[in-house]
Amino acid sequence: MSETALPKDDVQPVIDAPVEPATPAVQRRGNGLAILALLLGAAGVAAGGWGVWQVRSLQANNQQQLGQLQALGDEAQSLKLNEQRLTARLEQLPAADELEERRRLVAQLQGDQQRLNQKLESVLGASRKDWRLAEAEHLLRLASLRLSALQDISSAQALVQGADEILREQNDPGSFAAREQLAKSLAALRSTEQPDRTGLFLQLGALRDQVAELTELAPEYRDRGDSLLGLTADGDGASRWAQWWDQISRYIRIDFNADKNVRPLLAGQSLTQVRLALSLALEQAQWAALNGQAPVYTQALAEARDVLKGNFNQDNPQSKLMLERVSELSKQPVTVQTPDLTKTLSAVQAYLERRNLSAEESVKPLAKPAANAPQETSP
Repeated sequence: MSETALPKDDVQPVIDAPVEPATPAVQRRGNGLAILALLLGAAGVAAGGWGVWQVRSLQANNQQQLGQLQALGDEAQSLKLNEQRLTARLEQLPAADELEERRRLVAQLQGDQQRLNQKLESVLGASRKDWRLAEAEHLLRLASLRLSALQDISSAQALVQGADEILREQNDPGSFAAREQLAKSLAALRSTEQPDRTGLFLQLGALRDQVAELTELAPEYRDRGDSLLGLTADGDGASRWAQWWDQISRYIRIDFNADKNVRPLLAGQSLTQVRLALSLALEQAQWAALNGQAPVYTQALAEARDVLKGNFNQDNPQSKLMLERVSELSKQPVTVQTPDLTKTLSAVQAYLERRNLSAEESVKPLAKPAANAPQETSP
């Protein structure tokens, strides 16, 4: 019994001794496994996430590639359609021989067009020159008409100058004779003085305005109180005689200077008629001055002088100044001896005729072969 008890006592201390230090080691191992499990789980989660991301990126790449393939297919389809269209167009194009023939015809057409353009430019240039020369002739005709009808020196000079400039633009030696006559005509026009018709018209108009101011036709007697009243006697009847003599003095005048030109005083109607006659004479002189009618101008101013001398007092300063002014204006020229442009016009016309004849002769050699060509090819 004791032997069996001893082993129990011996075993019991051995079991109790190692139990106390074994508990912390088991706990440490459990913590390490838990941490390892957590790490393995996190790695698994990370691997799973990375795998999902890779799958999604692969899907996106697949979709993008599918879109690119579809776009490439569309482009290939459009290229195929374009190729078919180009093939159809190429089939419609003519052959190489026909294209070469067409190219030759186009080159020939361009050459013909260039020649026609050159001919057209030459024809238009000649026609322009002809028009300018015709204009020069027309200007000379106008200048001659202005001189003969209106005696307008300045306008005729400008017209002749324009015709000379046109001939100078031609630069033709054949126009020497015509330009010589034009130079002579210009020299004659420049040496001719243009009458101032407008100035004469205005001056005569100013005199017409002064006709209405000619009121005193003769010196009127004015009693100064010491002329005839002293001849009466003193007394009761002196005042009556003085009044009577004063009345008589209005109708009877004693002038001790009988050598003076004394005209009777006109009444109202006669004065109006005289003013009207003088105004009409001056108006007629205005018309004659403006139109260059020398005889009418001289006659009208002579009538105005006669009216002033016959009906107005020469001692009156107003009528005297008007008479002097009318005499001065009557000496002014209203016409001028204008140069004759007939020779100049004839010289220009002769130059135009020679130019036209030379142009016709230059055209005839070109027209003869064209006319003879059908005869040579007829056999």
